[in-house]
Amino acid sequence: MFDKLSFIENKYEELSKKIIDPEIIANTSEWQKLAKEHADIEPIVMKYREYTKVKKTLEEDKEMLKEKLDDEMKELLKEEIAEYEEALEKLEQELKILLIPKDPNDEKNVIVEIRAGAGGDEAGLFAGDLFRMYSRYAERHGWKVEVMSLSDQGVGGFKEAIFMIKGKGAYSKLKYESGVHRVQRVPITESSGRIHTSTATVAVLPEAEDIDIEINPNDIRVDVFRSSGHGGQSVNTTDSAVRITHIPTGMVVSCQDEKSQLKNKEKALKILKSRLYDKMLREQQDEIAQARRSQVGSGDRSERIRTYNFPQGRITDHRINKTIYRLEEFLDGDLDEMIEALITTDQAEKLKQVG
Repeated sequence: MFDKLSFIENKYEELSKKIIDPEIIANTSEWQKLAKEHADIEPIVMKYREYTKVKKTLEEDKEMLKEKLDDEMKELLKEEIAEYEEALEKLEQELKILLIPKDPNDEKNVIVEIRAGAGGDEAGLFAGDLFRMYSRYAERHGWKVEVMSLSDQGVGGFKEAIFMIKGKGAYSKLKYESGVHRVQRVPITESSGRIHTSTATVAVLPEAEDIDIEINPNDIRVDVFRSSGHGGQSVNTTDSAVRITHIPTGMVVSCQDEKSQLKNKEKALKILKSRLYDKMLREQQDEIAQARRSQVGSGDRSERIRTYNFPQGRITDHRINKTIYRLEEFLDGDLDEMIEALITTDQAEKLKQVG
């Protein structure tokens, strides 16, 4: 580990010189690339320098202890040594976490797709609850929510909700939300008070940038049609709704939320790019042996990851066996405790692989 840290520090020094070189500054794209690499490894280098400083002081204290000292001085040194040893252990653990390979998508915006699953109207209502939950979570973090496509079911809730959450680090927090979410509660429509179980699926996709994925215009078919509102009424009299079909994969994306055909096309393309990028990432991950894959990961789409039990007021995440008894606050976007626990578990699994 320390050989690797020494190599990273040397690399940091090289990059520090390069990013102030006038020739490199003149080449904007090259400078941006090097500046990003410099910024990415800076926290590791700063932590490593802190570690070496503490280690040096500790060694000096241990050497001093070998000298002829009075009892009081020896006691003070022993206390100091114990403190430095504890600090060194903590810094070593922090360095190990910093050395875990970073997910290149962590800083990206996300596209969240929520679909009603089993349970009829109640599943759609639950999909609506999840849409509100993630919207409130985004608000708490100062992130922006942009609705891409909503398909309501007429009695409240949604058959499908697709929206973008824009904010630094959105993917790093929300990538653990992909999977099947299950709700257990008495539906509003249920007169006998029986508890029903319904589901909704959540897919969290990193926003695909142009450098990540390129779509060949010949690979897509664009159809335009008239937007329709509740009960089939016409929203406007122009063909502003857009349906894009990606011919090689058969993926279909429709967008009709905007009055402008161009804006609907832009949104549909953004969703399609992110779905294709996500497909590419998943194919890459499938090539990795199961044993090397993180236990928490970013969630299998078909895996039941969480249960929301209303009678008991609890949320249970089945991947880490964690239960929180604050259902109301959780659905109001207070997800941090659960998400931090998922991140910690994921880091612990990856640390085993690094170690």
